[in-house]
Amino acid sequence: MSTRTAATRLGIAVAAVATLAATASPALAADAGSGSGHPVYKGRVTAKSGLNLRDAPTRGSRIVRTEPYNKIVPIFCKTGGDSVGGNNLWYLLTDGTWAWGSAKYIANIGAAPRWC
Repeated sequence: MSTRTAATRLGIAVAAVATLAATASPALAADAGSGSGHPVYKGRVTAKSGLNLRDAPTRGSRIVRTEPYNKIVPIFCKTGGDSVGGNNLWYLLTDGTWAWGSAKYIANIGAAPRWC
């Protein structure tokens, strides 16, 4: 199995579990102080032209939406995926539509996100 295929499958599986968890308990996608036991981290988009968010942690996966430069985004967790500019970390964002953004273009605010 290729690395890209494995990363795609992992990304889809993690996103599916996260979506199910959020559906079962909307508190998971809420603030870190919600008592869910799953903190939501924050980051700021640093891509000047905006950041494409995808349905898997790969460069070739479907674009779900785009977030503008300097936007603060909620992060659920991080995982490895396709390398973007030498950075292979991707963040799963939790703001209504679960989508993946390259950590290359998201600056952490506070603590680094936990692993998925």
